[in-house]
Amino acid sequence: MSLAIRKHWKDFLAVIGLCLLAIAVAVYILSQQDFRFPLVEEQPKKVSLELENAQAVEPGQGQTVRVAGVEVGRIADVKLENGVAVVDLEIEKKYENLIREDATALLRPKTALKDMLVEVNPGTGEVLPEGGRISVANSLPDVDPDEIYKALDADTRPYLKLLVSGAGKGLAGRGDDLREVFRRFEPLHKDLARVMRATASRREALKQLIHRYGLLMEHVGERPAELRRLVTASRTVFDALAGEDQNISAAVAQLPDSLRASERTLNEVREFAPVLRSSLESLRPPIRKLDETNEAVTPFLRETTPVLRDEIRPFVRAARPFTDDLRLAARDVAQATPDLTISFEELNRFFNIGAYNPGGAEGLEGKSVAEQRAREEGLLYWLAWAAQNGTSLFSTADGQGPWRRVTICGVPAAVIQGLIGTVASEIGENDPDFLEDLVGGAIGGTPLDPAEGSPIDQVLQSQFGSCNFNALPTPAP
Repeated sequence: MSLAIRKHWKDFLAVIGLCLLAIAVAVYILSQQDFRFPLVEEQPKKVSLELENAQAVEPGQGQTVRVAGVEVGRIADVKLENGVAVVDLEIEKKYENLIREDATALLRPKTALKDMLVEVNPGTGEVLPEGGRISVANSLPDVDPDEIYKALDADTRPYLKLLVSGAGKGLAGRGDDLREVFRRFEPLHKDLARVMRATASRREALKQLIHRYGLLMEHVGERPAELRRLVTASRTVFDALAGEDQNISAAVAQLPDSLRASERTLNEVREFAPVLRSSLESLRPPIRKLDETNEAVTPFLRETTPVLRDEIRPFVRAARPFTDDLRLAARDVAQATPDLTISFEELNRFFNIGAYNPGGAEGLEGKSVAEQRAREEGLLYWLAWAAQNGTSLFSTADGQGPWRRVTICGVPAAVIQGLIGTVASEIGENDPDFLEDLVGGAIGGTPLDPAEGSPIDQVLQSQFGSCNFNALPTPAP
């Protein structure tokens, strides 16, 4: 065998290539025929559909199962059971939970050659299990045109024939015009399709609406007198509205601004809502404890109720006349409160100015005289300083006796000398001997210490006019 392969290896490779090509062609044909490869594709979910008539249903011809126009599976087989056609459907794995137990199905042709498909409305109930079945009550077969035609009686058929014949004569040679009409209807058809899809998605709501509308009409029909009164009252209302058409127009004109303001408010509320939610969540524990709190407070309230009823309530009744007068006075005070508020604010500002101290509390220890003088103190400090010096200046008695002291601070030395010279001249005119004692250094015939000098020299040599109180000699320890 191996020797034959080596001798004819080209033929062997050609045979292998043909086999591979045959397999590829077979796979392609089977895939186009919707054949499911067991080891490659997932097994579909199998359900059944009961139909009164399954004409033109041919398994293996690519006939599909669709939901809202989307292919979800295909027809796998058809058989007869108890006079009812049972069509087996294979639903793709990703749509296995789409069809429900209350689903409905329609058998419809996809083309004029009866290429059939099954249109399924999935329903809203429980999921249809594997091997489940849509009953014949929830399905409708395809209707052929001959079934419609045979429903026409002998009188209707000629009229229908005339209608079709007239339509043929009217459209003879007008195919382009008819196509143009259909083309212009395309936007309308798209809008209608959107409406139909929206209506189909709200099928249950529409069913409830129609049912409740029927109940409403039945209820209204049982009360004709009340309906007449309603119509009469409505006419009166509409007459009143007609008389206010100008005001209504003005209100409607202001409505856009109101809506925009409402929109802004709702946007702000939307930002506030998460914060409010967290606040309400935080309030849950206290609210849960309200029962316990009420039980704990109830004994206290029972004890305080007699006090409130027998003591506080009579007192309030007796004080009510006085509180009425107080209310009138409080009204005047309320009118004066803004001015009082401004006055107290200015007064507070004045005291703040006095208490302002930019450098804060500054001690004196370890600082030189220049550093002490360079301090920045507030107005209250200098007020206390002025009060202390004023008391010292204007006091009528101290440790020296009942004498009022005089302090001349900061007067230039030339001014002091001029004053002393003037005083000395007047003394010399009136009492030359006393002046001689002042200048010569003797008082009352008692000579003074030459080192100290005369009294006038002592005055001129003192710190009298310098205000440098810190330059006074420090007493010995």
